[in-house]
Amino acid sequence: MQDDDETPPANGARDMPSWLPRAFLLAAATITGLLAAFWVLERLQGLLTVLLVSLFLAFAIEPAVNWLARRGMRRGPATGLVFLGLTALVVAFLWTLGALLVEQVTTLVKNAPEYADRGVEWINHTFHQDLSSTDIQKYATDWSSTLEGYLTGLAGNVWGIGTAAIGALFQGLGILLFTYYFAADGPRIRTAVCSLLPPRRQRHVLRAWDIAVEKTGGYIFSRGLLALISTLAHYVMLRILDVPSAFALALWVGVVSQFIPTVGTYLAGALPVIVGLVHGPSTALWILGFIVLYQQFENYVLQPRITATTLDMHAAVAFGAVLAGAALLGATGALLAIPVTATVQAFAGAYIRRYDVEADVERGGAPKRRRKFGRQWMLRRTGRHEPPAE
Repeated sequence: MQDDDETPPANGARDMPSWLPRAFLLAAATITGLLAAFWVLERLQGLLTVLLVSLFLAFAIEPAVNWLARRGMRRGPATGLVFLGLTALVVAFLWTLGALLVEQVTTLVKNAPEYADRGVEWINHTFHQDLSSTDIQKYATDWSSTLEGYLTGLAGNVWGIGTAAIGALFQGLGILLFTYYFAADGPRIRTAVCSLLPPRRQRHVLRAWDIAVEKTGGYIFSRGLLALISTLAHYVMLRILDVPSAFALALWVGVVSQFIPTVGTYLAGALPVIVGLVHGPSTALWILGFIVLYQQFENYVLQPRITATTLDMHAAVAFGAVLAGAALLGATGALLAIPVTATVQAFAGAYIRRYDVEADVERGGAPKRRRKFGRQWMLRRTGRHEPPAE
């Protein structure tokens, strides 16, 4: 018998399920947490970039630090010694390029009237024009006034330029500091990370860490070796052509073409071609032709042999990795893309099993031998024999 105080719900409506408010609350908390995480990542983007670059540089110098540590030197002084060596190389490179810049600007200013007259003669002879030095002077005056206005506007924004320069300086110091700690305390950091994981996962993390160090160090070593060979080859060519500042130009070509992905070759070859053009149009053509030929020789002969054991990666994969890295992190991503992709490729190759492709399957056809001798072929493959006929 139904109690008179209990009335059934109107229109057959039901009470709200007890789990629905909790689901709404969980969804709201999840969305709020994601928004907060994105906000934090956006605010910490600069710090995360610094840490990523520092980790890459630490991986790059860790093989040298490990080599010194195995010979009895403590990791802290060993890291400092590697830092001093790299600093000396960077200072020498910048000093050489600075001397090249000063020399070329001085020569250009000193011989500007002669270059202008020769340029006017070449334009008149080639394009059948009737220009004169007065016209060139007029164009130069207009260009200098435009440049002066640009420099005036740039000087008005000196506060913004100074702030950006100070920010870049602090960012560079932060990269150096984190790189030193990552390289000097590499084993301790690995131990701290692995102590948070079960033993089965620890092996995978340590293996991935070792592969990253090996591939990054191999990338830097192979790039440095290719840069050295390129520098020597271009130096010999520029000395034969009697181009001024041959060593500085060759060093520029060797370093920039190897350590700036994708566009490094074009940036590296532009400067010696311009200097050769000032020296003479035929010299510039010889330089351009040699750069193109050497690039083909490097791509198809040197690079496959040098990077076969350190950075075995298809050219199309490397190009796509650079584009993806640039889209994600700009110039920093483009520089880090190739060693990161090589690490992922090597780690995946250690766990992905591959099988040999039979010749007839690779050609797209079915195995004719198997169809013709199906039973006999299967018996030979399994090691069994045909039973004797009764």
